[in-house]
Amino acid sequence: MNKYKYIILGAGPSGLSFANRLLEQGEKSFLVLEKESEAGGLCRSKIVDSSPLDIGGGHFLDVKNKRVLDFVFKFMPKKDWAIFNRISTIKMKNIELDYPFESNIWQFPRKEQLKYLISISQAGCNKGKKMPEKFIDWIYWKLGEKIAQDYMIPYNKKIWSIDLNKLGTYWLYKLPNVSLEDTLWACLNKKPAGKMPAHGKFLYPKKFGYNEVWKRMAEKIDQHLIVNMKVAEIDLKNKIINKKFKASKIINTIPWQEFSAKSALPKAIKNDISKLKFGSIRISYEPKHEKTKAHWTYIPDESILHHRKLYRSNFCRGSRGCWTETNEKRAGRKNTKKQWSYLNKYAYPINTIGKPNAIQKIMSYFEKKSVYGLGRWGEWEHMNSDVAVDRGISLADKFLSKQSE
Repeated sequence: MNKYKYIILGAGPSGLSFANRLLEQGEKSFLVLEKESEAGGLCRSKIVDSSPLDIGGGHFLDVKNKRVLDFVFKFMPKKDWAIFNRISTIKMKNIELDYPFESNIWQFPRKEQLKYLISISQAGCNKGKKMPEKFIDWIYWKLGEKIAQDYMIPYNKKIWSIDLNKLGTYWLYKLPNVSLEDTLWACLNKKPAGKMPAHGKFLYPKKFGYNEVWKRMAEKIDQHLIVNMKVAEIDLKNKIINKKFKASKIINTIPWQEFSAKSALPKAIKNDISKLKFGSIRISYEPKHEKTKAHWTYIPDESILHHRKLYRSNFCRGSRGCWTETNEKRAGRKNTKKQWSYLNKYAYPINTIGKPNAIQKIMSYFEKKSVYGLGRWGEWEHMNSDVAVDRGISLADKFLSKQSE
């Protein structure tokens, strides 16, 4: 029996950051188990058509968190990254405008601008109406009927492929916050206004795919990482994995459904885990080069299967073509054998109405067993990679500080 203070399930950004933080602070009693042949999780890349393609979809390093950047630059120096001012667009049926929608209505013809402005002015949030609890009602309340029907409702139908009123509204703070005043100002001045989205500036490797930094993190903990190691059994009572690895603490970054399938759990906890919903996304490569300055485009048109297209030649040097992201429930309608594609079963945690309560009960139960949820799947939160790194560092620091007391 191999014994460790920490066993980390999953070598994605959060698990790798947690492990490397331990090592950085002198803690060597840990082991990372990864079922794939390489580390990186959703941030892995493959060489497709002679250039890297990020098989987990569009992932970029935000520049806002200095602690995260300082940590990441230890493995991949700043000089190895290119910095970009984000250019993302929304492709409507008759026009392509910059994102976010509300800030760029001025790019429509004036008659269309007027229709959107009247609609926004009549939105519930601008008429003093109480914020609704259902997702679709919230979209109408916040953005008005026209943006809801032309963009937000069809786009969200495509990306989530579930009844939208099963979604909660607690996560919508992530959307760009653009007021009616901001929209009017933007139309008058013909330039965007209001709170801009995440990744306003972002970093991407100059010579590699996004996997490179996670590959280097994995190399740093080489003796503490086992790849091609599927979790077949979890003895929760004794914290033993696969009858071979024993831990004082288990750090779980894999989906709770996978954890649940390998361990004996109370019926109530299994039921809570079953309430956690996720989206499966297919990444498909298209070799055709498109003339655009955009890094990626959102596509609400429901007659088109994919919801987003990323133009890799605009951020990945020396590459060509693009890739699309499509919810697998929609992608299944199309024969993808003629093009390169990759299916991520676990791509997006879905923010359903009951998720906050379910994940709180799940994490509370497991923490009493010295099992800690971390990252996108452990915390069941649609977090960007920089947030996952930050959470990994924070959890490691929390445990290390208790050890030193």
